[in-house]
Amino acid sequence: MINLTRRLRHRLPPSLLPTPILNRALSAPITPTPKPKPEVPVARHTEPKPQRRSGAGDVGREAVAFDGGVVPGLTPTMARFTLGGKVAVVTGGARGLGWNMSQALAEAGAQAIALIDVKQDLGDAAAAELHSTAGIPVRFYRVDVRDAKAVADAVAQITSDLGSVDIVINSAGVVDSNIKAETYDAAMFRNLLDVNLTGSFLVSQACARHMITARAGGSIIFLSSIAGSRVLHPQQQCAYNASKAAVAQLAKSLAAEWAPHSIRVNTIAPGYMDTALNREALLEGQKKHWSAMTPMGRLGRPDELNGLAVFLASDASGFVTGAEILADGGYAVY
Repeated sequence: MINLTRRLRHRLPPSLLPTPILNRALSAPITPTPKPKPEVPVARHTEPKPQRRSGAGDVGREAVAFDGGVVPGLTPTMARFTLGGKVAVVTGGARGLGWNMSQALAEAGAQAIALIDVKQDLGDAAAAELHSTAGIPVRFYRVDVRDAKAVADAVAQITSDLGSVDIVINSAGVVDSNIKAETYDAAMFRNLLDVNLTGSFLVSQACARHMITARAGGSIIFLSSIAGSRVLHPQQQCAYNASKAAVAQLAKSLAAEWAPHSIRVNTIAPGYMDTALNREALLEGQKKHWSAMTPMGRLGRPDELNGLAVFLASDASGFVTGAEILADGGYAVY
């Protein structure tokens, strides 16, 4: 997915403004405090729902609680798409694509979900809302994914709070768009790679260690981008493009190394997505250009990665590993 940080709008005229990405400017890590283990999740929750977070889900709807009672009546094929008994970790899960995919995991029957982000207020609200609407344990952990110790401590706390991790979605990421390569600040370049690439690796590594110890396998999902395999126009973002190409290759490498442990590693490569951050008047001209370059003639809806996330997280994709699946409306065929 390609987005533009708002702080760079002044560098281009409105007609050439690149699109915003889920800008997760990272703050200092904080180790979560121990909490009691959750009760076994139920299909419905009776506590009053918190007020809807405006725009948080991008598609303006709440998650629907999964009814575990329907599982015995499902066909064997459909049953393999459910996530009963599985604990998921979603980075960048308090907003945008990460939030949408968290909702999808809950609706597919996940037992519990841990949201990792750096925005305390958004994270707390997201966890409260998803717990209320889906009726399962959902907890927020404020973590800087660049910090190996903070990540390891958080994952250890998650396994203590919620149980052994089965699913990981690496959705946290940043972008520095419209910066010419010849003037790109070295510190900014390193920071972007540290967040998008190293951060995804550290979270996956920490979770995989627990999966290997538990001997139960698991599924790890990375988010790359169509920018990882082609240079998009007109935005100048060499660091972002390089980071997403590296993420895709990292996922393939981990898929090969961890396959003996029954850990599957796959990648979703989104195209231009119509997230809440993209719905600004200044971007309308640019969005028309991106839509025209996409065979389907539009940007993707934020919830249109949900089905892929559930498929890759579930036993339905039991023989799929090392794959990078494009979700771009056909953009890459040109």
